[in-house]
Order: sequence, then C-alpha cells, then structure tokens
Amino acid sequence: MKLEAIMHIPLSQYAFALTERTLVIRLRTGKNDVRRCELFYGDRVHPTNPIQVFSISMKKVASDALFDYYEAELVSDYTRVCYYFYLEDESTHYYYYGQQFLEKPGEDRTEYFQFPYIRREDMAIIPDWAKDAVMYQIFPDSFATEKGSIAQQPIEKMNHLKERSSTLNGGTLKGIEANLDYIEELGINCIYLNPIFVAGEYHKYDIMDYFDVDPCFGTKQDLKELVAACHKREIKVILDGVFNHCGAQFFAFKDVLEKGEMSPYKDWFYSLKFPIEFTTPPNYEAFAYVKEMPKLNTGHPAVIDYFCKVGTYWLQEADIDGWRLDVANEVNHDFWRAFRKAVKAIKSDAFLIGEIWEDSEVWLQGEQFDSTMNYRFTNLCREFFAKGSMSVTAFNYGINQMLMRYQRQVTYAQMNLIDSHDVPRFLHYAKEDERKLSLAALFLLTFVGVPSILYGDELLISGEKELEYRKPMIWSPNTREQKMIDYYKALISLRKSSKAFTSGTFKVIIVDEAKGLYVFERREETERFWVILANTPNEATYTIPAENNKWQVAFGNPETITENNSKHISLNLKAYEGLVLKQC
Repeated sequence: MKLEAIMHIPLSQYAFALTERTLVIRLRTGKNDVRRCELFYGDRVHPTNPIQVFSISMKKVASDALFDYYEAELVSDYTRVCYYFYLEDESTHYYYYGQQFLEKPGEDRTEYFQFPYIRREDMAIIPDWAKDAVMYQIFPDSFATEKGSIAQQPIEKMNHLKERSSTLNGGTLKGIEANLDYIEELGINCIYLNPIFVAGEYHKYDIMDYFDVDPCFGTKQDLKELVAACHKREIKVILDGVFNHCGAQFFAFKDVLEKGEMSPYKDWFYSLKFPIEFTTPPNYEAFAYVKEMPKLNTGHPAVIDYFCKVGTYWLQEADIDGWRLDVANEVNHDFWRAFRKAVKAIKSDAFLIGEIWEDSEVWLQGEQFDSTMNYRFTNLCREFFAKGSMSVTAFNYGINQMLMRYQRQVTYAQMNLIDSHDVPRFLHYAKEDERKLSLAALFLLTFVGVPSILYGDELLISGEKELEYRKPMIWSPNTREQKMIDYYKALISLRKSSKAFTSGTFKVIIVDEAKGLYVFERREETERFWVILANTPNEATYTIPAENNKWQVAFGNPETITENNSKHISLNLKAYEGLVLKQC
C-alpha cells in the first residue's frame, strides 16, 4: 500500500457538511491501491470512554492518473464527530487517523480526525434557484437596440458627471428587454449582464459612478423595467460588480488627482506616489497597468463600506438577483465577507459568483461566494472538444479532479462555460467546425454545475480578438444558424426536463481511448441517463453494455441505434456526434 499517496484534510473539500445532520467525508489513495475502504465514526464528546464507533463503507467516486478518491455520506444525529479510516489491500491493512497509520485503532479519540461542530453558518448553502439555472451572458453594447435588431453604430454621450461615455455597437437595456421573447424561447432562466454603470469605454469596466446606469445603455428606470420584465418570465438577473478597480473619473480618484496627498481618499488606492503621473504605465497600482483603471484598496474600511452599499443598493433599487464579481481574486477576503453579509441580509437567495481563473477553494467555504466562473471547465472543453489536443483519458482525469476540487454543493453551483467575453470564442478554437460546438454544448448542458452560454454561441458567432468575440448579435439567422438555435433549445429543454441533470449523481461509464468515446451517467432517484460523446473525426460503430436494462433515445438521432436489447446497445455514430439515452 502506498502510504505516501493517502491523504485526508479535515474541514476542507475532504470533510464538509451538506446539512446540519449530513457530513461528506473523502479520502485519497494511490490509484488501484486499495480494495476496501471503511469510515469509522463516533460522537467526539460522548461521556463514555472508549466511545462507541460505527462504520460505513466508502465508495470510489473518482480517479485520475495517480489517485483514487473515496467518499462516504454520513447521516447521523451527531453534530460533533470524530472519525478514522480502515484501509485494506491484498496483503496489508491500516487504520488511518491523525496522520498516523496503525495496524489497530487507538482508543484515544483525541487522536482521531475531528469535525468539531456542524454549524449552519459555516456551511456552503447555495440558493435553490441557482441549482436549476441555465445562464445566458449578455454583453450589453453588442446585443440589441430594439426587437430583432442591433444598430451596430457607436454612441457617445456626456453623462451627468460631464464626462464622455461611449459604446461601439449601440446596444441598450431596452434592446435586451425587447428581445426577452427570444431569450425565454431559448429556455434561459437567468441572464448575466456585463457592466452597465456609468463608465468611459464601451466595455464599462472603468466605472465612474456605481449608482447610476450608463446613459449609452439607458436609465435607471430602464434597468428596473428590464428586471421586472425578466421576473414576470421567471428569469433571474445578475449584474457585473467591478470592485477591484474603478475608472480614473471615479469621484475618489479625481479628488486624489486634484488634491494629491491632501485628499481624504488617498488611502482608497494602492501604492500612490506623489505627484501622480497619469502615464502608461502609471506610478500607482492599476488593473493590468491600465492607467484609466486605478486599483482600489479593498482592505480599507471606508472602501468596504462604500461598495457594500453599492451591492445592496441595486438589490433594493432594481430587485436584481445577484452579482458576478470581477477580478475577485485580487480583492481583500474581508471585503468579500462583508459584501456577502450585506447582500444576503437584503436578499438571502442572491447568487454571488466570483471571477477566479484558478483553484477557488478558499473563496468557496460559505462565507464569500456561492460559485466561481469555472475556467478549468473551459480549458478542458477547449482542449478536448475544440482543438482535439487532449485524449479521452486525460479529459476524464481532468473532469474527475474538477469534481473532487470543491465541496459537492459548490461543485453543483459552479458557473460552467465554454467561452466568455474575455476569451476567444469556442468556434474559433474549433476551426469553425459546428459539430464540435454541438458536442461541447451537449456536455455543457448535461454536466454537473450551472451552464452559462455566451450570447450568440447558439448562432455560431466566432472570433479570436476582442472586438471579434464581442461582435454584435445576429438577429437574422440563416439556415445553419437557425439549426444551431434549435439544437440549443432542445438541449436546454432536455436539461430542464429532469433533476438528474441539475442535482443528480455523476458517474463515468466508458472511457474508450481507441475510439474517442466518453460515456457518463446522470441519475436522480428513478431517472437514469447515459450521455454518449463520440469525440472523433471518424464515423464508427460502438457496442455498449446495457446492464440488463432497456434504453431509449432522449436526445439525438434515434437511427444511430442499430441494436438495442438488455445485454448491449449497438450504435453507429458520425464524427463528433452525441446521444443521450434514458433507461426505460
């Protein structure tokens, strides 16, 4: 047994509470190294000594190139739990606790692993509606001016601060509202809007006034009416919060520019050097060295207080449903804790999503964010589906690592995306092969987590550079584009048809390296689906064990099935074709 491969970390993604009576305990072992794994647990404060312990078998739930991952769901009346593991291979066994490996368990409970107390306030509790969300990301300037139309003309206006605001394509909030029929018919129940507040550039990430809507997009009343119209259709609205940095015309930075060291706002910013030089690069900290975006000191109490008021203002003023939080990994953790408390006090089911490109565990402990943008998912889909540079085995390992990365309820709330306003479109990497987009979309909308679709992906919008992947929405689709719209509609309908896709279990069924076949299961109580992905440039025939069950096509072409009985299913799939089967 490879003892060096065995790992458990208390109070982490390896030990967390789902409810006040349910703990999930995980253990990592060497790959194919353990044949039996059991969890022993007891009441850590019970007055008897030794305490009574109970056991539960742990199941292997994931594997990667080096490790296997075991999991047990512990339901009991205990709120204070101590526990240890029993591990067995072909020739040896060990009891593992407190970083020790012993041939028999000790009686001193203080040496066991400990879960001191299950406190509700420490749990990662996700808003119920978010678990069922299908998100649609809208870049306001590029979406619509009116029903079925985008002006594709730049707008420049003087805002109330007597500063210039501009856009490139003329999109407005009224334009979004006018096209809610399209969004609703697609099956979307949550929209995420890139920044809409008063700012200079078309992207609106250089915000001047956080308490008003940019005049190029409309008015505060327009936002209220948009949110109200969305809510009538049971569509949630998430806004983009840019609190890591502001625009150079933000009142506090303007005051610093005017008064220098005498400004009462000088401590609102990082690393100011006087006199301030508004150059490239500037002599103060800024987002990505952009002088127009000075970095805010988010550890300063006044800054925290100001932006908590921003967060709550729009919940109360416009009844929005959450925030996507820009450059969240550069912002002070205490800022996010205060922001969450303020926002959740106004609307307890507000959904908070952090823009974090790397491992996000530290932000997802239940006291900062509910979710983060899952760029690990993006990268896996890009390499496997779009570029074809990743093997089925490597893709499977990546998926399993991702599933073990966070607490289970957090994983089911991750914002999964195949592209966004910050990266080239998926189709660009796929060399405009819409079959690859179709396969990736099938995976996106049947996998664990909250699927997010960038406006126009369903219309085959592509692009490598910023102005290309943020290009105007297509409102007069040709036959090819309409076919993809219909495909997305059907996929979203499939996802919404069963809890198996939103809250069901995930299990890998087949990883066929030679044929490029990946099959996984989504299951909820009596409903069971198999998602079949043939990520290969060649048409091929596949035989899949039926596990003594009958299956029917839930999504895809029924004619791909050439034989279907209780022993096996034979499929003839075209290049980059997918299929979803449902157990009868």
